[in-house]
Amino acid sequence: MISERTIRNLRRELKRSVLAKIGIVVVVLILAMAIFAPFISPYSPMKQNLENARQPPLGFSTQETREVTVTENGSVVIENGVVQTEERTVYTNASAAHPLGTDANGRDILSRVIYGARTSILVGLFGTTLAALIGVTVGLSAGFYRGRVDDVLMRGADIMLAFPSLVLAIALVGVWGQAKVAIPDPFVVTGIAGAFRSALGLQLGMPSNIILPGTVVLVVALVNWVWFARVARGEALSIRQEEYVKAARALGASDGRTLLRHVLPNAITPILVLATIQVAAIILLESALSFLGFSGASVSWGFDIALGRQYQSTAWWISTVPGLAIVITVIGLNLVGDWLRDALDPGIEGEGGV
Repeated sequence: MISERTIRNLRRELKRSVLAKIGIVVVVLILAMAIFAPFISPYSPMKQNLENARQPPLGFSTQETREVTVTENGSVVIENGVVQTEERTVYTNASAAHPLGTDANGRDILSRVIYGARTSILVGLFGTTLAALIGVTVGLSAGFYRGRVDDVLMRGADIMLAFPSLVLAIALVGVWGQAKVAIPDPFVVTGIAGAFRSALGLQLGMPSNIILPGTVVLVVALVNWVWFARVARGEALSIRQEEYVKAARALGASDGRTLLRHVLPNAITPILVLATIQVAAIILLESALSFLGFSGASVSWGFDIALGRQYQSTAWWISTVPGLAIVITVIGLNLVGDWLRDALDPGIEGEGGV
């Protein structure tokens, strides 16, 4: 249960920091976009229209040289049995129907960014939760029992830190494969989203499932649990010396009860701050895996960046827009993490008041 003092600290730091307010707004908007994607997405993220391929965002236009068929009076010109072609400059203008443009298959970039938020946020939340469960359990056990238990658990953590995160993640995905979990979208399955879109005259056909890359969730958790373990261990080493812990053990409380009722609640503050920052780190790792083709998700910010690599000179927005979505989300999460750190850690001078 959050104490009144903690709530006061959070409110005071929030009033002082403009960056904290910006971070909260960004995170809330990204979460709302992910949750209510079936309602706000202009089109299905999988809907293709090759006639609108590589359409630029609003405010931009493109021109490129293409080889087109020569026609005369509406007929194709053929000489010596060969269809005649020539190079022409083709201009493509933006359309309000696709405010952020389209990709090489004519899919709406805005729709893919909205639905891509679901993949990144789910992987970030589930991955962080699983990493915290593993890391906090290991860290509290190591710090509370010390001795051989501490040595064995922390040496295992040191071994994990010896491997580069991305390389280890790629190796684990290669071993386990690309397991995907289809989560039914409650808004689409129940027909709520369809009725809403039909009432507003929007296109139907939203995806009925949310595809969660299960292997990636496990991988990012195994890569990042070490940070939670080290923080939890440090807190446990300090808290186990407190009088209330000694009193609980003297009264016969079991080790498990002591850890859950006395050690964990008093160690939760730095763990919570770390979890906020780790969500951002895991989103970056998931995007890197998707970019490299190891995620298995077909609607992901990293996957869309990879699709736009070959069109950087002619259709820069295909990879730039999802890249900006990643940057904005990570910055927002880090700002929220800084706010929590400044408000919950009395040993750190607040950096608000920007």
